Order: sequence, then structure tokens, then C-alpha cells
Amino acid sequence: QKVSVEVLDHLEHLALVDFRDSEGVERLQKAIQFADQLHEVNTDGVEPMDSVLEDRWCLYLREDDVTEGNCTKELLENAREKVEEYFVAPPG
Repeated sequence: QKVSVEVLDHLEHLALVDFRDSEGVERLQKAIQFADQLHEVNTDGVEPMDSVLEDRWCLYLREDDVTEGNCTKELLENAREKVEEYFVAPPG
């Protein structure tokens, strides 16, 4: 399935990712083909959900206890590509 120039422009604007090279377009087309499998799922009689936890009136959150910190340098060592102190996603 071909991706139109208009769709590429819109996606680039939303995602701030350049899809203009052949590898980027190919990766995008593979993602679309993968997502197209959802059209094969029979959803007759299934009501849309706002949340996967729709039966709960409130969500119970755990306490957010920070046990470690100041490890930016170590975390960024895992990045294939980074700009300043940010991961570049998707890589490539």
C-alpha cells in the first residue's frame, strides 16, 4: 500500500520525524501493513471502551517512592542515538 505525500507531510508534522528517505517510507509501510491486520478482527456486538479499566470508578495508584536518581548519564549510554540529553526515537 502506497503512502501519499500528503499523509507523509501530516505524519512528519505530528511526529517530528523525517519519512522522506526510502528506509523511512518502507518502515512506515510495514507498520501500516501490520496495523491493517486489525481489520480482520470481528468486533460485532463489542462496545467501544474508554479505558481498559472501565469497570472501576477510580484507579488506585501506588505511592511513587523515588529510590534512585541522578542517573541521566548512565541511562543515555543505552541510546542508539541521542540529541543533547534526549533519546532520538524512532532510531534511524
